[in-house]
Amino acid sequence: MLLPLLLRPSFSPPLTGCVRGLHGSSQRTLLSQCEHLLRRRRPASRLPTRNHSRKSRGQEEEWRTRNKTVLTYIAAAGVGMIGLSYASVPLYRLYCQATGLGGTAVAGHDTDQVETMKPVKERIIKVTFNADTHASIQWNFRPQQTEIYVVPGETALAFYRAKNPTDKPIIGISTYNVVPFDAGQYFNKIQCFCFEEQRLNPHEEVDMPVFFYIDPEFDDDPRMARVDTITLSYTFFEAKEGQQLPLPGYSYN
Repeated sequence: MLLPLLLRPSFSPPLTGCVRGLHGSSQRTLLSQCEHLLRRRRPASRLPTRNHSRKSRGQEEEWRTRNKTVLTYIAAAGVGMIGLSYASVPLYRLYCQATGLGGTAVAGHDTDQVETMKPVKERIIKVTFNADTHASIQWNFRPQQTEIYVVPGETALAFYRAKNPTDKPIIGISTYNVVPFDAGQYFNKIQCFCFEEQRLNPHEEVDMPVFFYIDPEFDDDPRMARVDTITLSYTFFEAKEGQQLPLPGYSYN
């Protein structure tokens, strides 16, 4: 079987001629030696395959390591974004209270400013009051007055009334906003019941004061030139663990 292979044109002419010139035992001896040489050369042809397999396994391990690293970064980024989303609500609320963004009345006040500010007598503003309750709380909640008239630089006092008509105690918490939204930065509350838990026992009724003033700079803002009515709105929710109050300026639904 090997003799035809040796006689192929791919072998050199001198080797082909020598093989054809041999007869009998010499030819068989040569064929035996050729078979022996071919058997020795076969294992060598498998070495590249083994090396390729080792190289492939090494690449697979490297890819697995890289994939684990990428997944770790993605998981860490996801956890960070979830934490930021929870923290953004109270941070945004504090920012709105400090700047009046989204129709939120400015929290806190400068005592010296309250004592020294001068009322703008010629600018009369009507302040109306609105009260709402979320479906989660069974309270009766309403303003004691529908409207009052104030001037910038003058303090004013208003009242809301809340009643628990049920046979169980309920803890409520309120949020608020001011309309028009741009007026919120000038609406300053000295005393307020917002963002504080209010506990009412069965059938208990309480009055809740709101002490406020409108900054005199309201009259200097050209955006407020045509604003003569401001509405202060409160909405009560039932206080529950994990309760997220709506952001100022957004719907309560």
